[in-house]
Amino acid sequence: MAAEAAGAMDLGHGVVLLAAGVAAVPLFKRLGLGAVLGYLAAGLLIGPFGLGLIQNAEAILHVAELGVVLFLFIIGLEMRPAKLWGLRKQIFGLGAAQVLGCGLLLTGTAILFGVSAPVAFVGAMGFVLSSTAVIMQMLDEANEINTPAGQKAVSILLLEDLAIVPLLAIVAVLAAAMGVAQDGPPWWIAIGLAVAAIGGVLVAGKYLINPIFGLLAKHGGREVMLGAALLVVFGAAWSMHLGGLSMAMGAFLAGVLLSDSSFRHQLEADVDPFRSLLLGLFFLSVGMSLNLDTVLTDWRWVVGGVLLFMIVKGVGIYAIARLFRSDHREALERSALFAQGGEFAFVLYAGALTAGLFDARTGAIFSAIVILSMVLTPLVTLVVRRFLLRPVEISAEGLEGVERPEGLRERVLIVGFGRFAQVVSQPLLARDIDVSIIDNDVEMVQAASQFGFKVYYGDATRLDVLRASGAATAETILVCIDKPEAADRVVELVKAEFPLTKLFVRAFDRGHSIRLIQAGVEFQIRETFESALAFADHVLKDLGVSAEDVAETIEDVRRRDDERLTLQLTGGLSAGRSLMRGNAVTPTPEPYIKPRRQGQLLNETEEAAAVADPATS
Repeated sequence: MAAEAAGAMDLGHGVVLLAAGVAAVPLFKRLGLGAVLGYLAAGLLIGPFGLGLIQNAEAILHVAELGVVLFLFIIGLEMRPAKLWGLRKQIFGLGAAQVLGCGLLLTGTAILFGVSAPVAFVGAMGFVLSSTAVIMQMLDEANEINTPAGQKAVSILLLEDLAIVPLLAIVAVLAAAMGVAQDGPPWWIAIGLAVAAIGGVLVAGKYLINPIFGLLAKHGGREVMLGAALLVVFGAAWSMHLGGLSMAMGAFLAGVLLSDSSFRHQLEADVDPFRSLLLGLFFLSVGMSLNLDTVLTDWRWVVGGVLLFMIVKGVGIYAIARLFRSDHREALERSALFAQGGEFAFVLYAGALTAGLFDARTGAIFSAIVILSMVLTPLVTLVVRRFLLRPVEISAEGLEGVERPEGLRERVLIVGFGRFAQVVSQPLLARDIDVSIIDNDVEMVQAASQFGFKVYYGDATRLDVLRASGAATAETILVCIDKPEAADRVVELVKAEFPLTKLFVRAFDRGHSIRLIQAGVEFQIRETFESALAFADHVLKDLGVSAEDVAETIEDVRRRDDERLTLQLTGGLSAGRSLMRGNAVTPTPEPYIKPRRQGQLLNETEEAAAVADPATS
């Protein structure tokens, strides 16, 4: 009973977890260390081997793994079946090569230091399975999931998720060969269950989920749709878990099957808040799980194992990346990002412990090595990106329909091809004006090609990409990206390197408009200004205002806005407030002490003047 009481969770523990995350993440982000390291450090501080505010880290970890499940579901929603099929060579080529190559290198390294071959193999293969949670979170923070390098990272992670099934089967075979096997199903049954689980998820996703969601959308409420969304995600994850596969793989497959559904955006909006909260809880629990007693007792094995395994795995990843024609920058970034163990190592090590292949001390040492590598990954990636990488030309090799710009010389260069630029391009193309288009979103580049657009993959905040895109010879550059910081960087580069090229820029808000005017662009427009005026025009007409009065009113609003913007250029954002019309009633000032009798004017002339000019009163 005492043990149960010690391990029980109450509201106070929830407050501690939330407070740790809320305090640590903004601090670490401000220091440039990222949210993942903030969560891990906070977990280590409040866990059983830190301040001891929370003792049952394992129970929290089991719940928090649902955050990884939801994260992979959302990634799946963005990965349509055709797109996934296009990545098949990277999944089973690059992914398999990295798992097998790094597995052999790490196994050999462990054997050289006196570890028996079966134990070395299991320990090494557990470390090969990189952390999906850490890598995807870091890619998401850097907005790199849809880049070519990000798509390759997703492909490798998918193969690693699939690899857990044969690895668990190999653990059972090794245990039997060593005479330490525990009772369990034969390996062929485990593989059969895995295949059945995948088949079940595919059939349900194709034939059941969409009709059910259509029925619920018609007859159920919002809370029912939310419950159904979570049921789909966790049901698919549970099915995979029963089949011996990772729960994240099940959620990913469910997301892919729903990616073409009309309910896709609703599902993503419903699930995302849970994903963010549970994923943060997952990182907190990983930090709490680090057994400092094991680290201190076997510090030579733990510290040496972390450094040696990360270095050897990083070298292996770099070599394999270069063999698959990645450039130096991409290969080095991938080495830093993947040079850690992950959450699936705990599954494999637990299987080895149950099968009798690991003893408790060996399992604790390998688990500590994996957790420390997860903690170090954000730091290693930060160091590599800041100090070891130099800007090089982008590489979009290996992705269907994606090309980098080279030697473009059209009259107009469009930077960014979202919903704003797509409309802007239509009048230009209608007048047969030659345009080049670049965008740094791989999915957008591929989707645009299906609608008759040739869009090149490129990051316009880099001078080499602008040169390759024809910025030096273009008459006009249209900056249509939706991130004001990136737009400012493009404007700065063009003004410095191509001063004769005209700039037309999409502004995000008034502050951004002011910066663009001060930078000397030829034209800027706030992205919602004219559409909002057109919207108001139709509203006034529908309310019975004459067309002539509507036109006069809209023109007055536009004139007052221009005057206010002119005042703000010199007086700051607070200038020109009097030019805005508000709907708040201005209160009539009253005296603190009401007079006993009403005041009277001395003569009628003063009264008439006061009524005629209320501003003087």
